[in-house]
Amino acid sequence: MSSDMSGGTNNGMNSGMSNGMRNLLLTISYDGTRFHGWQIQQNAVTVQQVFQESLYKIIEQIPDIKGCSRTDSGVHANMYCISMKTDHPIPAVRLKAALNRYLPKSIAVLDCKEVPMDFHARYSCKSKRYIYKIWNDEVRNPFLEGYALHYRYYLDEKLLNKASQAYVGKHDFTSFCTIDKREKGDFTRNVKLFSVERNDKLITMTVEADGFLYNMVRIMVGTLLRIQQGKIKPEEIPYIIEQKNRKFAGPTAPAMGLYLDKVNY
Repeated sequence: MSSDMSGGTNNGMNSGMSNGMRNLLLTISYDGTRFHGWQIQQNAVTVQQVFQESLYKIIEQIPDIKGCSRTDSGVHANMYCISMKTDHPIPAVRLKAALNRYLPKSIAVLDCKEVPMDFHARYSCKSKRYIYKIWNDEVRNPFLEGYALHYRYYLDEKLLNKASQAYVGKHDFTSFCTIDKREKGDFTRNVKLFSVERNDKLITMTVEADGFLYNMVRIMVGTLLRIQQGKIKPEEIPYIIEQKNRKFAGPTAPAMGLYLDKVNY
């Protein structure tokens, strides 16, 4: 199934005629600067909380909502998917318009459509793609403040791209994970690609995998920055992976440069 979910009903014309439960897939994007991630937390404003509050104003119910991923404080999303089951008859196209009226400008609903009842925003996902942006110049870019890491020393994107290929493949990424109560069981993930590219002064690191561990991408990025600094040798990444120990990898890169870029179904 492709990420456009072409099997769903996009215009919602028949939705108002349904008497039973429906499963809706909503695709949103958001600026994570002022949010403490997606998932609802006590004493912290999250994307899910604001989304649910806006949704309640429209349909006066809080359905069973499933997000495609956990994102941390300050992390952004170009594409974030939500599935929710509801018996409310509002057409999908009208729900999209209404949510965009009530949500803050930092969150936008890009699409809303019906999907099969067994679809789950997280568990139906085949892979996810993240990007990490670095402004690589001595002088900061005020327009990227909060949206890219400012790294003032020169980065050799060719060196880092070559080193990053050691991430590709099916590995136990325990060394690249912040262990907490959210991470249990198998730490094996299949990284399908990792690339480091330069566009003038903007470095973009792109990684796609079948799943990600807590802080995995940010630790991968931090490790590559350590390679640039000469504190880790490029050929040491396979060794770090083999150790299955967080202390061998580099630091966790700041959240502001990270974006959930695409979710594939």
